[in-house]
Amino acid sequence: MFILSLFTICLYIAATFSRFYHVGNISSKTLVLILGGVAIFLHGSLLYQNVVTVAGLNLGFFNAASLIAWVIAWLLWLSLLRQPVENLIIVLFPLAALTIGLESYFPSEQFLASKQEFGVTLHILFSIVAYSLLSISALQALFLALQDYQLRHKHPGRVIQILPPLQVMETLLFQMIAWGFMFLSLSLISGIVFLEDIFAQHLVHKTILSIVAWGVFAVLLWGHWRYGWRGKMATSWSIGGFLVLMLAYFGSKMVLELILQR
Repeated sequence: MFILSLFTICLYIAATFSRFYHVGNISSKTLVLILGGVAIFLHGSLLYQNVVTVAGLNLGFFNAASLIAWVIAWLLWLSLLRQPVENLIIVLFPLAALTIGLESYFPSEQFLASKQEFGVTLHILFSIVAYSLLSISALQALFLALQDYQLRHKHPGRVIQILPPLQVMETLLFQMIAWGFMFLSLSLISGIVFLEDIFAQHLVHKTILSIVAWGVFAVLLWGHWRYGWRGKMATSWSIGGFLVLMLAYFGSKMVLELILQR
């Protein structure tokens, strides 16, 4: 397990650096797809061994973080096949590598019983996909903000040279937000339908913050559709919604598991 974890981390790092190089006739994008694809496959193997147990799914804090990072990397890899999002790997692949290291060094346990209802499992799946897509959109928003800043101040740097045109970046941002918003909506609906008490004491903060984040993204998408919001408005709302959503999941999870030991 240690050797497999170390090898996977090295592959993620190699895929990240391959963004800036090419080997012979092999483009940097092809290298990213090959190295990243192998890293994602091995990461999935590690997760299967750590998360799928006889006692049920182990969704402890660091396991959950690694799982979400894996879904992010997987979704990003799929996006690379059709969209110019190579630059997002500069942050997201090293992040996936970091979660593997944390998962190995700080084993955590919180079991979801194997007999758990299908609806609850579906709710968790929707939540993970929503968090993953909206994490990618938040990073896209950061790159977009930097690109917009450099263009406005007529100071084109390395970022401008390697990023797609601003209009393409904005289109990609709202596509990711729209998909993330859809899965977040499904997550909230499935939570209401399948969880016994979505406002129970240990869930109330997560539920309220998730609803607030849903509202932020709903307003952003409506403003973009109705008033053509873009630029600073779009990036600010996108990053704000992401921070609220991450606080909803990882904030409450950290307090319950790592501080209160529940």
